[in-house]
Amino acid sequence: MGDVFLVRHGETEWSRSGRHTGSSDVPLTERGREEARRLVPLIRSHRIGAAFVSPLRRARDTAELIGLRDARVDPDLREWDYGAYEGVTTPDIQRERPGWFLFTDGVAPGPPEHPGETPEQVGARADRVLAKVDAALADTEGAVVLVAHGHFLRVLTARRLGLPPSGGALFQLATGTLCRLGTEHGRPVIAGWNIRPAQ
Repeated sequence: MGDVFLVRHGETEWSRSGRHTGSSDVPLTERGREEARRLVPLIRSHRIGAAFVSPLRRARDTAELIGLRDARVDPDLREWDYGAYEGVTTPDIQRERPGWFLFTDGVAPGPPEHPGETPEQVGARADRVLAKVDAALADTEGAVVLVAHGHFLRVLTARRLGLPPSGGALFQLATGTLCRLGTEHGRPVIAGWNIRPAQ
């Protein structure tokens, strides 16, 4: 089985300030665009069999900047629906809900168009993406690349390793980085995490 490369989009104004950015289509900063461009040598050093990208602009722009212009848009790769916590920082939420933790507590309900997701709902989406990844790995030579968002990719990693969605809390993921999920003795492993090219 081939490798799965995870790319978190580059920096945005909201990611820099710690605001939960789910459905809001916040663009990359110039630093975020540069973070993406720096990943090009890492991507080009591997044979890529298939690539999938979130429909949100910050992910699509990152995919294009790293040379994945033919990546297939997959709505299941969108970021966690934060419901009423969209655009709010963790410290602000914890002032109202002391001890609140996204990966176990989920979010407060939001408007009908963005009602929010539980960790289990995000995990179900991650499982659907992983089924598509496995189909692509079986159908092509080379790695599969997913370009998406921090919290979603952390949940996807947990699910790939056989952990519950809350296990995503264990994997800090910086903007503009590459991660590699591989196998060892037939079992899924993290083969590289938060990789950036040498400056």
